Amino acid sequence: MAAVATFALIHGGGGSAWDWHLVAPALREHGHDAVAVDLRAEDESAGWDEHAGAVAQAIGDRRGVVVVGHSLGGFTAPLVCVRVPVDLVVLVAAMIPSPGERFADWWANAGYEEAGYDDVFYHDVPPELAAEARRRERNEASKALREPWPLEAWPDTPTRYLLCRDDRMFPAAWARRHARERLGVDPDEMDGGHYISLSRPRELADRLAAYAAETH
Repeated sequence: MAAVATFALIHGGGGSAWDWHLVAPALREHGHDAVAVDLRAEDESAGWDEHAGAVAQAIGDRRGVVVVGHSLGGFTAPLVCVRVPVDLVVLVAAMIPSPGERFADWWANAGYEEAGYDDVFYHDVPPELAAEARRRERNEASKALREPWPLEAWPDTPTRYLLCRDDRMFPAAWARRHARERLGVDPDEMDGGHYISLSRPRELADRLAAYAAETH
């Protein structure tokens, strides 16, 4: 029998734990545990330390932890490795921070260029689900966005990067370069747009479960 993993699922900017509401049950169908975390995105007093602490608290004493960070969640995911034992970090269509980097500086530092689309988030999400996602969007006001990213180096934890080939927010060609430049890894790829957790949740869960099987 395959080992049970605990997936700690971290949403992106302006998102919430709800973003994972279709992925989490699919992971449980694979026999794993899944915990989707609500970061204090609207709390102006919440920094990176509070974000990482929220994830660590949700994990508790669970073992076999796989931390998954989507989009801006890529800033928080590696910070969790300092607090609790983590077997694997998976970055899904994510931003990869450098030591001391602020959110506002990341865009230019990473060579990001807007793709020019009106809808960069939900273009391939079913309309009713996209409408609900828009209704649930939160104002990203946490002080973390104004703080330097606190680690001196990426943690010594195995890390995978999964890009989405149809991503309009972080286009595939850019994401490939970003993963190679920041982490020295060749990213894995799957079809789908930026909000892959809503457009292709079961396929994403299959990918995550496969990563866990390789790790455990």
